Amino acid sequence: MLSARDIARRVANGEASAQSILTECERRIDERDADLQAFAARPTSLEAGSGPLAGVACGVKDIIDTADLPTGMGSPIYAENQPRADAPIVMRLKAAGATVAGKTQTTAFAFLDPAPTHNPHDPSASPGGSSAGSAAAVAAGLVPLALGTQTGGSVIRPAAYCGTAAIKPSFGLLPTVGVKPFSWSLDTLGLMAASADDLGFALAILTDRPELDAEALALRGLRVGLCEQRFAEAPEAACGEALARIAEMLREAGAEVLTLDEPDELGEAFRAHGPLQDWEACQALAWEYATHREDLPPKLGAYLDAARATTPAAYDAAREATRRGAESAARWLGQVDIVLTHATPGEAPETLASTGDSRFNRLWTLLGTPCLTVPLARGPRGLPVSFQIVTGLGEDAKAIAAGKAIERLILMAA
Repeated sequence: MLSARDIARRVANGEASAQSILTECERRIDERDADLQAFAARPTSLEAGSGPLAGVACGVKDIIDTADLPTGMGSPIYAENQPRADAPIVMRLKAAGATVAGKTQTTAFAFLDPAPTHNPHDPSASPGGSSAGSAAAVAAGLVPLALGTQTGGSVIRPAAYCGTAAIKPSFGLLPTVGVKPFSWSLDTLGLMAASADDLGFALAILTDRPELDAEALALRGLRVGLCEQRFAEAPEAACGEALARIAEMLREAGAEVLTLDEPDELGEAFRAHGPLQDWEACQALAWEYATHREDLPPKLGAYLDAARATTPAAYDAAREATRRGAESAARWLGQVDIVLTHATPGEAPETLASTGDSRFNRLWTLLGTPCLTVPLARGPRGLPVSFQIVTGLGEDAKAIAAGKAIERLILMAA
């Protein structure tokens, strides 16, 4: 995989021009994307900008508006849709000198009907959803950075399936203006890159928050909580073993690893994700459902048919459960420095017809807490297996610092 920090360093030191790096990026995409299908649309050429991200090519999920590329949202309904303006996050990228390498494939309206993208490690395996194109493009070394969105698990899950690093930041840290909504209380922009180090580097620049490019945490004495998410059913053996393995590595490095009891409020909040999303999705996609129901893909169409039965009372109850869950989670997370939990239920599904299961991601999306994943190992089918770092709301720098430290630990053990 390509490193955004290394590219920026090489450009800044005069070791390579930003334009030459982008030309090489174009060559890789030309060579591989016909098979990978990570991109939905691309510019005719990549032109270098100026700034700290000069030479860094970025994939932009195709539900995010771009003024010079169509935004198709994975749906024929928007096949000719050309926004007049860039979304603010795209403006931030460009202002920092990054170059949009293209719009990455998404499931239709970021739901569950699969995108055409393939997993770089096995073309017959799922790349996840809905940010499939972004994860695959980074994992395959086509671009060093990509934008995704997460409403359930669509940043962390595809990154874990494809074997790349990713962060879903605290809710609201990155602006979602100009992003097609599915559930405005849940939708969160995230980043995918080769490493936690690259994530911190890029996120600090995009937010004007240098503290997010945090130094790696000291592992000796670090208080680490293990969370099995028992309210979400058990994972496959490979992911259970991955969590146990990283916990043992941390113990050996001097961390204090605790198994945390899970307050009832967390399970209640987990179950609130469904009705909250259902109510908001029906509002967010009201025009598409009313005027183009026949053009919606099967899973999304059936989902909206059923979600229309969600009542205002059920929505209000879900919001109240979310509030209670957030209050409980703040106290619960305060017992430790970081929490480790499963990123996915297992390796990527063996079929392109599935985008996988977001059950280990939904609670943290609902609560708005930062989540970060880095690859750990390979499972029994030879596909990536990962885990997830969770910290308290607003503690994005801590999540990144922990990711860097654990990443180094994994490299040392390899």
